[in-house]
Amino acid sequence: MNPKRSKSKDGGKMPMVHPNAAAIDVGATMHMAAVRADRAPEPVHSFGTFTADLHRLVDWFTECGVETVVMESTSVYWIPIFELLDARGFTVFLVNARDAKHVPGRKTDVSDAQWLQRLHSFGLLRASFQPKGQIAELRAYVRQRERLLEYAASHIQHMQKALTEMNLQLHHVVADITGATGLRIIRAILAGERDPEALACLRHYSCHSSAETIAKALTGSYRAEHLFALEQALALYDTYHEKASACDARIEAVLKELSNHRGRGHGPAPPASLRRNRTDQANALAFDVREALFALLGKDITTIDGLGPYLSLKLIAECGDDLSSWPSAKHFTSWLGLAPSNKVSGGKRLSSRTRRSGGRAAALLRLAAVTVGRTNTALGAFYRRLSSRIGKAKAVTATARKIAVLFYNAVRYGMDYVDPGASSYETRYRTRVVNNLHRRAKAFGFVLQPLEPNVGEAVS
Repeated sequence: MNPKRSKSKDGGKMPMVHPNAAAIDVGATMHMAAVRADRAPEPVHSFGTFTADLHRLVDWFTECGVETVVMESTSVYWIPIFELLDARGFTVFLVNARDAKHVPGRKTDVSDAQWLQRLHSFGLLRASFQPKGQIAELRAYVRQRERLLEYAASHIQHMQKALTEMNLQLHHVVADITGATGLRIIRAILAGERDPEALACLRHYSCHSSAETIAKALTGSYRAEHLFALEQALALYDTYHEKASACDARIEAVLKELSNHRGRGHGPAPPASLRRNRTDQANALAFDVREALFALLGKDITTIDGLGPYLSLKLIAECGDDLSSWPSAKHFTSWLGLAPSNKVSGGKRLSSRTRRSGGRAAALLRLAAVTVGRTNTALGAFYRRLSSRIGKAKAVTATARKIAVLFYNAVRYGMDYVDPGASSYETRYRTRVVNNLHRRAKAFGFVLQPLEPNVGEAVS
């Protein structure tokens, strides 16, 4: 066997990026930890997942001189050990299991931990973005609120089912049974009211259906078992919304603490354009999100088309309030999975498809792109032009990428965005196309001339 070849194969010549590295193969009931072979007589140890076991694992890392630890993001089992290691001063790399599979090794608990440790020692694993401090706290509250609203939504279906079983066609005459009119009527029914005319008088003035139509829809059979199901569904719906309101208080408090920490707690008042009359939107937060974000960022990022206050809050919770983890907007859009890939071999581009991403931030930006596609804005015109040419799916991705770039520049560099309008975008696009045609015609030895209107046609 050629000794030089053997030495190159085991990575002897590769520079070691993290000499004091360790790895953990995370599990539900057991964590397998590995350090360098020269740091302990038994470089691989198994530890339980109880708190005392986690402290023993961290103490063992300290005895072995470990400074940085890598682990895969396995379900939610990584969170307790990650937070403990971070609190004890270790640099923790949380890596995507997909990235580790790109450099495969042997697949057992022991060898997997050793393989992760070796890959991390040579800097072959990239750490996933993980917010720190109060941003992580904000993200937890926002995600908890989203889950509570999802749970509440399932009970809306239960209420609708109970009403249908009583042949009360409320959902056919109101747009939302949990709106002002719908909830008034449901609460009155559960309070004992059975007169359709009296129930119809509870309609909100903005309801499109007339009182007569609502009265006809509320003539049914009020059986005890169906009323019982309706009562329980409404009680659970109210309970989840009460818990969501508790999340609102926590979110508002964290935003204030972040603003004070950034030195903006007593900054300039928001412009008058921010003090709009709040509309009673479904699932709206209990405080003015736009003003809270302005106090935190010093900019109104909701001026970017497609980014409403709540969506902007969720983006800040997912990505942070400075975005310094990404050197440029290109890095940011690549992390989101919205930038085209660059798969090139032999000087030939094999593919430029965007990679699949299950990230919440990318999903939020795609939602903003769909919303902005229906507006008379420059971004809306861009979406419609691409949609007619390459399809809606790719147009959503491209528009989401543009919104992501605007969001990055606004949050990190304080850029003020002003929508130029759809007509301005169409004019600039037409000018760009005409200039390209002139350049191509000149390359072939031709000169483009504008088409003169026919005099006879003009007279007629």
